[in-house]
Amino acid sequence: MRAFGRAPVRAWARTRTRAQARTRAQARTRALAAALVVAGLLAGGCGADPSAAPGASPSDPAGSGGPSAPAAAAASGAAGASGATPLEPLPAAVPAALAPYYAQRLAWQPCDSGFECTTFRVPLDYDHPGDGDLTLAAARAAAEASSSPPASPGARIGSLLLNPGGPGGSAVEYLEAAARTYDHGVRARYDLVGLDPRGVGRSSPVSCLSGDRMDAYTAVDLTPGDQHGIDALIAADKEFAEGCRKQAGAALGHLGTVEGARDMDVLRALLGDEKLNYVGKSYGTFLGATYAGLFPSRVGRLVLDGAMDPALDSVTGNRTQAGGFETAWAAFARDCATHEDCPLGRTEQQVGEQLTALLEGVRAAALPTTEGGRRLTGSQATTGVIQAMYADFLWPKLRAALADAKAGDGTALLKLSDDYYGREADGSYPNLMFANTAVNCLDLPAPFRGPEDVQRAVPEFERVSPHFGRDMAWMALTCAYWPVRATGTAHTIRAAGAAPIVVIGTTRDPATPYAWARSLADQLESGRLLTFDGDGHTAYGRHSTCVDGAVNRFLLTGEAPEQGKRCDR
Repeated sequence: MRAFGRAPVRAWARTRTRAQARTRAQARTRALAAALVVAGLLAGGCGADPSAAPGASPSDPAGSGGPSAPAAAAASGAAGASGATPLEPLPAAVPAALAPYYAQRLAWQPCDSGFECTTFRVPLDYDHPGDGDLTLAAARAAAEASSSPPASPGARIGSLLLNPGGPGGSAVEYLEAAARTYDHGVRARYDLVGLDPRGVGRSSPVSCLSGDRMDAYTAVDLTPGDQHGIDALIAADKEFAEGCRKQAGAALGHLGTVEGARDMDVLRALLGDEKLNYVGKSYGTFLGATYAGLFPSRVGRLVLDGAMDPALDSVTGNRTQAGGFETAWAAFARDCATHEDCPLGRTEQQVGEQLTALLEGVRAAALPTTEGGRRLTGSQATTGVIQAMYADFLWPKLRAALADAKAGDGTALLKLSDDYYGREADGSYPNLMFANTAVNCLDLPAPFRGPEDVQRAVPEFERVSPHFGRDMAWMALTCAYWPVRATGTAHTIRAAGAAPIVVIGTTRDPATPYAWARSLADQLESGRLLTFDGDGHTAYGRHSTCVDGAVNRFLLTGEAPEQGKRCDR
């Protein structure tokens, strides 16, 4: 799910499912160079579960010229949210200054994962290519049917780029799990390709804080009740921002989604594909939709699962996301009340009331844990609950963690919070949260300019989400202290002339509310809305053979589902 402000409540196809956890363990035993961020992130959350997952011609590269992203938005004919202007496509011709990037040759080498890896260069600033380059990393799992004659039924179709969300999720690491779990037909006919976006994973990654400072950052009270608490929160946000500035340098101003989409077009050309085939989850839907808006003639078969709405300003995005988590909590509460081991009551109302009391108690007095002397704070307890909203298979784990917390032991809730942030057993953190904030603070102007703005917004956040609204309002303060100005604004995406684009929305998705999918599908001229009536974040490869069948058929044949198709379990 996309984090509109502070890292918690990120927008990432929470794909850490049990299968990913298994893959992560296997990766460690094979001594992978980097931890499997996708698995580490989610014991089931802001992304789709790969275990749940089903699965330009280089001589004529197109569409990488023209003004940088946001500057391409025109002021007329805006649809959707008030004030949102449409994202206009870039010119089809590649400017001479960018031609060398499109003319690179990829040198694939064996990866530790058993697949192939490569790197390539992109300009730090597309408007000023002479200002330096970034090096991006990609990995590929070759199509199993790659040796078939080109015209044969079942022959290789091309490359299928994947993005698990975030922003900040490593597609290179995600590929390792996805290649083992995607639908066999898709796996056989596509080269699955994971590209770590700029600033993420192995692509010139941004870094901000050491592990111990991140521990402190995640523990800071997100519901300050006095000036002392407000000052502590501001100090933590400023320390995070300054750490990013010092360690990332000039790159910090060039990690936005538009630039990431332009990078994908360079890779598309280098792969030899005339059109981009793509599966993006959570924030990956925003990245994919942005690509479609910039390069509509280069759209192949795009699947956008757990869709974001680019027309929302950051305040509205944070507030509606809070409502999404409240919807997911209500579903959990109803379910919890039916189980004997539910520690919070026997009705939905009792469960909600006792959660509020429990969180207030932890805010007043942090709970001891068995995690090296660390204590569970109120903000970490809330994050632990949020983590479990991403996937219903985590609900039993949350029931047990809440029971322990009621008994005075915060260990299990702290572990859920650590899972959310991707904290490793050695106390280190992956790049995900640093990249998450860096991208979000560039893509949209800060939702709040200071604590006074947050305080004025809290009542409306709490109205939409009694359990999470206050926390999520304060989470959004981070970008107020970001060291570089936002380069993006809220905009609609029409992608006129693009091939059909499948947009998937889950009715009780906590991180990317269903209304966002409806809005994006309406904005896209060729959008086809596919609805999954269910719980959890994202749908493809998670619960529904109906969803999986429709998506796999689209990827393999180009036949998009009929507009408005609905699926359930």
